[in-house]
Amino acid sequence: MHKVALFDSTLRDGSQGEGISFSVEDKLKIVKALDQLGIAYIEAGNPGSNPKDLEFFARARDLDLKHAKLVSFGSTRRKQMVASDDPNLQSLVTAEAPIVSIFGKSWDFHVTDIIRTTLEENLAMIEDSVRFIVESGSEVFFDAEHYYDGYLANPSYARETLKAALRGGASTLVLCETRGGLVPSEVGRITAETAKAFPGIPIGVHAHDDIGCGVASSLAAVEAGAVQVQGTLLGFGERCGNANLSTVAAILGTKLGCDCLGGESLEQLTEICRAVAEIANVRISRSAPFIGKSAFAHKGGMHIDGVQKNPLSFEHVDPLSVGNERRLLMSEVAGRALMLKRIARVAPNLDKDDPVTVSLMDELKSLEADGYQFEGAESSFDLVIRRHLKMYRPYFQLVHYQTIGSSPYADPLSDATHAAVVKVKVNGQSAITAAEGEGPVNALDRALRKVLEQFYPTLKSVHLTDYKVRVLDSAGATASKVRVLIESTDGSNSWSTIGVSKDIIEASWYALSDSIEYKLIADGVEPSDEEA
Repeated sequence: MHKVALFDSTLRDGSQGEGISFSVEDKLKIVKALDQLGIAYIEAGNPGSNPKDLEFFARARDLDLKHAKLVSFGSTRRKQMVASDDPNLQSLVTAEAPIVSIFGKSWDFHVTDIIRTTLEENLAMIEDSVRFIVESGSEVFFDAEHYYDGYLANPSYARETLKAALRGGASTLVLCETRGGLVPSEVGRITAETAKAFPGIPIGVHAHDDIGCGVASSLAAVEAGAVQVQGTLLGFGERCGNANLSTVAAILGTKLGCDCLGGESLEQLTEICRAVAEIANVRISRSAPFIGKSAFAHKGGMHIDGVQKNPLSFEHVDPLSVGNERRLLMSEVAGRALMLKRIARVAPNLDKDDPVTVSLMDELKSLEADGYQFEGAESSFDLVIRRHLKMYRPYFQLVHYQTIGSSPYADPLSDATHAAVVKVKVNGQSAITAAEGEGPVNALDRALRKVLEQFYPTLKSVHLTDYKVRVLDSAGATASKVRVLIESTDGSNSWSTIGVSKDIIEASWYALSDSIEYKLIADGVEPSDEEA
């Protein structure tokens, strides 16, 4: 297989994305996850820019990595300065990373108008800086910043910057599409012409996503001869982000026959992407290619029928090949066959013409007419099935709940704005507790889990990852019916539940209690003896 090395910059370029911040512990966890995936290079930060990155590189020396090599990042020396006297270059040497990524200007406009020096001095800055790092014992990748724009403006000078890096001892030339504004065909053309001008030299590509072409441009560069692709695993980064390496890896592996994960399987892609998203505190788009929750979700009856007969009818790859799963969405347009497939999880002996199946379909349509939408809350529908088939025993009985809000809140030093009190019965035993939260639903969620954890300890791992409210009949103004959809996780699995009511707190309660009961069923916990 043709080999392409993936270079992940989540910890450096990704950290420049709005709302992204990593602790040293976060960085160490992400490095381990990326190494497990089979990423070849991990650019972990600029030790000259902040103490956090210096601490990271010091602690990272003890990591036992199977695939990845750590890369530190920095710029060329300052103008009119000796490389050995430049503090940034000194910190790169101190970090002792096996590879250093040095970026320098390849667009003459940036040289003359932004860093304001001569074209000749810029070439000297590149050569001197690369040589200083190489002589210190590290391999150097040269990131030719703005290379594609520079090539369009002055191709001769852009190539001269690459020659300067090679004179200094750079091992790989990385062509950067820094503004992210070129169409992939231009990236491919310029990459091919550059590769031809530097035969035998490894070429990389670093693309941004400002016009939504980061992945496409990276693939165009690979087809034109690039053997290294830089990006971030989930695509976040400066401005609109970087090329999304999860998509790049999946396409290279499933479409272009490339080994880009050091022999590791793409089957762990989705799991590792979700783990990194959890650490970064970002949500993966449901529609993200390959790894999104909706990437292999089917709703229309014809689509569901086709994919059940032969997945090739509507799926371009097997979802399991990238660690994802096929989802057949429950809705009034899904058809009785899907209903039967869902029922079979708890009652495998029913057929599609059984009166129970027919009545369940009627109940589904009635609930959807009432405002429920199970295509995004299949876990709640599993509970509907159990209740309909008399196979449901509750895990707790609500005695009462109360939420209390005030402004200003009683404790001005707290972020909490509300308190909630929840009383339940489990196996004849009553328990009551209270909790504070940022809003009534957050307080209710905390109080419910707190009172139940003493009976069901596995709930300690559960927390909400998403909460959505939709007004269903706005003509009712503040008395309108609302739909609440929540997504929960225990760190390994996630599930969605739903509640509908004219009372937003009550709708939230329905969704929260369904979430907890679904978790306990999934864990195989025995229900209580309470009456439903």
